[in-house]
Amino acid sequence: MKLSQLSKEPQLIEISIDDEEVIKEYEEALTFYTWDRQPMDVFTKLANQGENADVASLLDIVRTLVLDEDGKEILTNNSTLPTPILMKVINKVIAQLGK
Repeated sequence: MKLSQLSKEPQLIEISIDDEEVIKEYEEALTFYTWDRQPMDVFTKLANQGENADVASLLDIVRTLVLDEDGKEILTNNSTLPTPILMKVINKVIAQLGK
């Protein structure tokens, strides 16, 4: 197979947070969108975070990956998520990058 056959523009995909805690508190799954493939610089920045990660730096990266259905960032300087949900979102994004 030629690599050119694998190359394509990133597509928005829906990610769902639907664990028992979320369903109990919100009575439904929480959804957001991200790209199905990320630029190598984003992937590398996340991979290099490690145990001693700078939280502000990590959040700056995650901010670019958590999107609404139109591809716009959900997390801004003026809005954020409840911390438990934000942690679940970060875990989901990182898991998606590993696929």
